[in-house]
Amino acid sequence: MKIALERVGFEDFLTEIYHICKLFYEEVEWVETPEQAELAVRGEIAVSSLSPVIEASVRHEDLRTGQTIVRTERRPVKGRTDEEQRRERKRTLGAALLLALQEATGMEQPWGILTGVRPMKLLHNMMMQEPMETCREKLREEYLLSEEKVRLLTEIGERQIQVIPDLFSLDRQVSLYIGIPFCPTKCAYCTFPAYDIRGNGLVDGFLTGLHYEILRVGSWLTQAGLKVTTVYWGGGTPTSIEAGQMDALFAAMHEAVPGLAKVRELTVEAGRPDTITPAKIEVMKRWGVDRISINPQSFTQSTLDTIGRHHTVKETVEKFLLCRELGMNNINMDLILGLPNEGIRELELTLRETERLLPESLTVHTLSFKRASRLTQQRDSYEVAERDEIQEMMRMTSHWTALHGYNPYYMYRQKNILGNQENVGYAQTGFESLYNIIMMEERQTIIGLGCGAVSKILVPDGAVERFPNPKDPAVYNGAYKDYTERKLKVLEQAMIRYG
Repeated sequence: MKIALERVGFEDFLTEIYHICKLFYEEVEWVETPEQAELAVRGEIAVSSLSPVIEASVRHEDLRTGQTIVRTERRPVKGRTDEEQRRERKRTLGAALLLALQEATGMEQPWGILTGVRPMKLLHNMMMQEPMETCREKLREEYLLSEEKVRLLTEIGERQIQVIPDLFSLDRQVSLYIGIPFCPTKCAYCTFPAYDIRGNGLVDGFLTGLHYEILRVGSWLTQAGLKVTTVYWGGGTPTSIEAGQMDALFAAMHEAVPGLAKVRELTVEAGRPDTITPAKIEVMKRWGVDRISINPQSFTQSTLDTIGRHHTVKETVEKFLLCRELGMNNINMDLILGLPNEGIRELELTLRETERLLPESLTVHTLSFKRASRLTQQRDSYEVAERDEIQEMMRMTSHWTALHGYNPYYMYRQKNILGNQENVGYAQTGFESLYNIIMMEERQTIIGLGCGAVSKILVPDGAVERFPNPKDPAVYNGAYKDYTERKLKVLEQAMIRYG
C-alpha cells in the first residue's frame, strides 16, 4: 500500500504512522502527493473524542481523487507542557489511523497502537502514578488494547512487583551480562553474536579479553561501591566452551566482582543440549549457578534439522534428565511458535513432550523475521503459519501453561513477529527469572562483558545509553582494552549524574 498524507505537522510521527500501517499491509511506502498513490481502501473515521489536545481524522477513499489519508488539528490545552501535548498528538493520531484501518480491512489488532518492544514499560510508568484499575482503563480506552492483552499486561505487572518488591528502586545497583559468542552451529532464525566454535582459533583470544573485562569492571564496581543484583551468561551458547574454561571464568569473577556470592540470581544459558556435559554441570553447581536454560525450540526433529540445530529431540530429553539427576532444580526451556513447516499438530507434540519434563519455567517465543537472519534472507524457501493459526497456537500455549501451574511474569515484542503477537515468559511460583524482568523492563544498568555484549546504562532522567562491544570475535580480540576503558568512562559519567 502507498500512503498519501499532508506532511505538515507529522514530521515527528512518520515512524509511528509507518509501523501502524505495517500491522495491516506487508508493503508500505510513503508518497509525496495523493496522485502518486496506487491503492486505497474506503471508509472514514473521526476521533476528536479521543483527546482534548488534538482532533484527528482519517479518510480512506480512492487517493487518486486527491483525498488525503490523515489530517489533524491542534487544540492547545492550558496546563500541559509542549512535550505532553506532543505525546498526546502522537497517541491520538495513532488511534485514529488504527481505528480507520481496522474498519477498512476488518483486521483487529489486539495490541492497539502499541508497536514497540517493551509495552510493560508503559504500564510501569502508569503503575508508579495510578492504581491498577486506572491503568487498565487507559490501556483499553487510550491505547486501544484488547481485553486479553490488558489482562496479560496487568497480570505480569502485578506479579513482577511480587517477585521483586524493590523493582522501581534498583537503579543504584547493576546486573552483569556475560556474552559468550560461540555455538555448535548457527540457527536459521538467529541474529545474535554466534560463531561456530568448531575449529575456531579465536576462542583463546576472546577468553583473554573477557578475563581482562571482568578484572577491570570488578575493580570499578568495588571503587564505586555498587552491588550486583543478578548475573546472566548468554551468547551464543556459554556452554560451548570447555568445562575448564568456564571454571576459570567463574574463579576470575568471584575474585574480582564484589559480593558475587550474594547475588540474587546466577543464570547460565545451556541452550544447546549438545553442549551439556557432566563436567560442565559440576562446574556450574560448584560456583552456585541456580538457573539454567535448555532450549529445545521444538520437539519435531525435521524442524530442528531445517533450522540448523544439530542436536536431536532424544538428546534434549537425555540432557534435561541428566541435569535433573545432577541436582539442577531450576531449569528453563525455550519454545518457538511458527517455526518453518510447523502448525497446530507440531505444537501439540511439543507441548506433550514438555509435559513429560515440566521445567520450572518456559519462555514461549513467536517467530520473528529478523533482518539479518538466514530465515529472512531466504524467506521464500520456508513455509510458516498464517496469522489465524499463530493466534490459535498462542491460545493453546496460554491454556497449557495455566493448566500446568505456570504464570506469565515477563513479556516483550519484536518487529516482524508473526501474527503481531508477543514473547512471554512463564514460570511456576518462585522460579521467575529476576534478570529477565530487570533487563527487559530496563529498571537498572546492565553491564555487558564479552563479545557482542551490550551495556545498557540507566541515567537519572530514565533514559538508557547503549554501549555495545564488538560482535566479531576477531575485532573484539584486538580492541577489548580500548572498549573496556571507554565503557568505564561512560559508566563513571552516569554515576556523576546520579550524584
